Amino acid sequence: MKSITLNELRMQAEQLTHSVSEGPPLPCFDRALISLATILSVTSINPSTIEDAIEKAFKAGATVAQVQEIAALVSGLGTHSLMVSGATIVRVATDKGLLPRDLKFDRERKMLWDKHVGNDKFWENFSNELPGFLQSMLHLSPDMFVAFFNYCAIPWETGHVAAHIKELAAMACDITPSHCFGPGFRVHLSNVIKLGVGRQAIMEALDIAALAPIHIGYDKGR
Repeated sequence: MKSITLNELRMQAEQLTHSVSEGPPLPCFDRALISLATILSVTSINPSTIEDAIEKAFKAGATVAQVQEIAALVSGLGTHSLMVSGATIVRVATDKGLLPRDLKFDRERKMLWDKHVGNDKFWENFSNELPGFLQSMLHLSPDMFVAFFNYCAIPWETGHVAAHIKELAAMACDITPSHCFGPGFRVHLSNVIKLGVGRQAIMEALDIAALAPIHIGYDKGR
C-alpha cells in the first residue's frame, strides 16, 4: 500500500467517470446529508461545525431518523483500521512462527464465510482493493468478523436514506482531506455510478468532501 492525496483521488474520479452522463446537480437535501457525513466523520470531527451541519440537515428536510442513519453510516469508518491491519498481522505473525503458514478455515469459519461473504459482488470488489482483509479478520477473530458485518449493515437495513445518498456520503468521507482512503473511495464511487448518479453530482460530492474540516480534537463543552 502507498500514500495518496485528495488531488490524486480526484483525478482518478475524473478518469473513472469520463463516460458517465453529466446528469443533474445535487439537490439541496442530498448536499446537506453528504456535508453532514463528512463533518461527523471520525477523521474530520470539529466541535465548531457539528451542530451547524445538523441544523442544516434538518432545515433541508431531513428527519431525525435520517440524520441518525448518516451518523451510523460514517461511524463505520473506524473499521478501516481492521481493513488495513489484518493481512499484515497475519503475515508478521506467520513470519515469527506465531501462526501456521498453511492457515485454513475450520468448519465454523467456513460457515461464517459462506453466510456473510459468499459470492457477494460488493465484498468481492472490496477484496480486490484490499486483498486478504476479510480472510485475515476471520482467521484472527470470528467474533470480530461477525460483528463487523452486523455493525456495517445497520444503516443499510434501516433504510431511512436513499442508497445513492449513502454511497455518495461514504465516498465523500473516504476522500476527505485528513483521510483519503483510496480503496473505499473507489468501491463507493463504483457503486454510485451503478446506481445511476450523474457525473455532475459525483463531482459536487467531491467538492463537499474537500471542504471537510481537519480533525482538531474534541472535548465536552465547558
